[in-house]
Amino acid sequence: MKINENTLLEGHRVLLVPYNEEHVPRYHEWMKSPELQQLTASEPLSLQQEYDMQKSWREDNDKCTFIILDKQRWVDPGVDEEQCMVGDVNIFLTDPSDPFLAELEVMIAEPSYRGRGIGKEVTRMMMSYGITKLGVKKFQAKIGLDNQVSISMFKKLQFQEASVCNVFKEATLELMVDDSVRTKLQEDVAYMKERDYKQTCSSRHELVRQ
Repeated sequence: MKINENTLLEGHRVLLVPYNEEHVPRYHEWMKSPELQQLTASEPLSLQQEYDMQKSWREDNDKCTFIILDKQRWVDPGVDEEQCMVGDVNIFLTDPSDPFLAELEVMIAEPSYRGRGIGKEVTRMMMSYGITKLGVKKFQAKIGLDNQVSISMFKKLQFQEASVCNVFKEATLELMVDDSVRTKLQEDVAYMKERDYKQTCSSRHELVRQ
């Protein structure tokens, strides 16, 4: 989705940046993991297929993707951005008959970053972006039944279990965006800043002083 091709979202501990070509090799290494393949219901791709996927996700109008970066590492201009990658977060507009419905998917790929509340911060940031920029009015999250950590996180964010598919071993959780949800989310991510990605990249260290 081109809407976020030059957007950087700054949180407390993370930055959300567009999924660019230079991120693909690290992403490809992540997706060799059988654990991540299972958690994301993904099939392993070749490196070239991963580059093709990155390009299509940038162009497609029904997918909005950000790469999650460790903010503290990224502000050091001596560290390559690829080495700051933590995971990714996506919004999929999966139903042409309902443009206000969005499927939300979060992957914390680096094991050392799990269990630290980063997934919750990223999810709130992405929900806020989806509501304000894409007009989302209903969120869905489809999660494997064996991924109880993610199910618990979404329930803490007020998502409700809508259905369980035992065939695919998957739960669908939903959240309707009403005024109370919108207000609470605005309060929770009041710290979030939207910046020009390319401009901010040229002066990374400046974030430390802001």
